[in-house]
Amino acid sequence: MWKTISALTTVAATFGASPGADGVGDPYYPQDGNGGYRVAHYDIHLDYDPAKPNFLIGDARITAVATQDLNAFDLDLDGFTIGAVSVNGQPATFTRTGEHELVITPAQSINRSTPMDVRVAYSGTPGFWWMTASAEGAVHAFGEPHSATSWYPVNDTPSNKASFTLTTTVPTGWNVVGNGEPLPPVTHGGKTTFVWKENHPIASYLTGVVIDKFQLQTSHLSDGKPVYNAYLPGGGDAAKPSADRLPEVIDFLSSKFGPYPLSSAGGIYYPGDGGGGFETQDRPVYPAGLPASHFTALVHENAHQWFGDSVSVTDWRDICLKECFATYAEWLWREAKDGADLDADYLKTVAQHKTDAAFWQNPLYDPGADSFYGGAYTVGPLMLHALRRTVGDAVFFTTLQDFQCQHRYGNATWADFEQLAHQESGRDLTGFFHAWAHSRTVPADQYLNVVKGKA
Repeated sequence: MWKTISALTTVAATFGASPGADGVGDPYYPQDGNGGYRVAHYDIHLDYDPAKPNFLIGDARITAVATQDLNAFDLDLDGFTIGAVSVNGQPATFTRTGEHELVITPAQSINRSTPMDVRVAYSGTPGFWWMTASAEGAVHAFGEPHSATSWYPVNDTPSNKASFTLTTTVPTGWNVVGNGEPLPPVTHGGKTTFVWKENHPIASYLTGVVIDKFQLQTSHLSDGKPVYNAYLPGGGDAAKPSADRLPEVIDFLSSKFGPYPLSSAGGIYYPGDGGGGFETQDRPVYPAGLPASHFTALVHENAHQWFGDSVSVTDWRDICLKECFATYAEWLWREAKDGADLDADYLKTVAQHKTDAAFWQNPLYDPGADSFYGGAYTVGPLMLHALRRTVGDAVFFTTLQDFQCQHRYGNATWADFEQLAHQESGRDLTGFFHAWAHSRTVPADQYLNVVKGKA
């Protein structure tokens, strides 16, 4: 750690400079994220002792660029005591406001387009998403839509993606897994330091860390990219048969969505038989285990490496951009591998729910903060199958791949997808998308009865 800064540091004001906004105005979480700058890279250093599971020491080094003339700006951070802050090598003053605002006033105002090197030393009790996972002090931190603030200061909005380096020091005998690819661990004085580097831009909610005594196994995809699978104590036997099929899953998804966009793959496998997962970038987490009976969770979470991770939502109204597509990926897998008749499944599901008003009440675009996922897991795959049958397979899958190419490593909106579908199909799909993505009622028959048979 480094020397605490006095709150009486003199601030040099620049005419015309103003504070950055304390939120980016996401319709659902308006205080998440901050204005006035964009982060390019996070370099996060953690020091953790499992004997003190509610205490974490952190040192965040953040590389950013001012997007306006700034005399103050915010980072998002939940919990902790701030030890010191500096901006461009000079001590800065700071205050805490609201639920998670760290307000930083640099010693000198920062001109628009000027680089910012921000350093924050912090320690103490982490936020909610830093969760104890065992009596010995194993922990994990991951969650949607805003878990990052629980363990490091961040511009916590999916619209500001950045590269990410995580350096974590723990007592020797413990392991650490994060996003991206690892460097060789270094052991000294009874402690081991692990470094994970994610060189592709990552949305903050997709960053994660797990500290436990696990087995890390390395293999490769068919294109040679590395696979890092972490099996937590008791999680290997049930999960390994499914995890071993990851290269097959990636190859299949690549055939539908285009080349695998990231530099590594893998998973973090807990014991259990509940199934389900969470889409941390490169390395989805399966907190309830991944038995063979829940194999499609592997398909779903890895589809997110395209829809959600490489191409991320711009704000949370666009949730269908990731969840609708990842759920339909499960349908595509069943069609290709199990011989499922998706037309029959579509017709059966529509018939079951055609008069069920509650089934259609949450729109796929902008479902609202109270129904965050809306109908993404239920109506979403129906909508995509209806679109596929409306425009034909060739246009449908070309649209998915072109969408990935156009927005790779960036952000997109649901309107971007609609526009591309119009363009690729050469058809006016306004009525289709209004009925399926923007309505709170069952689509009209002309948009519903798009496959052979009566819906």
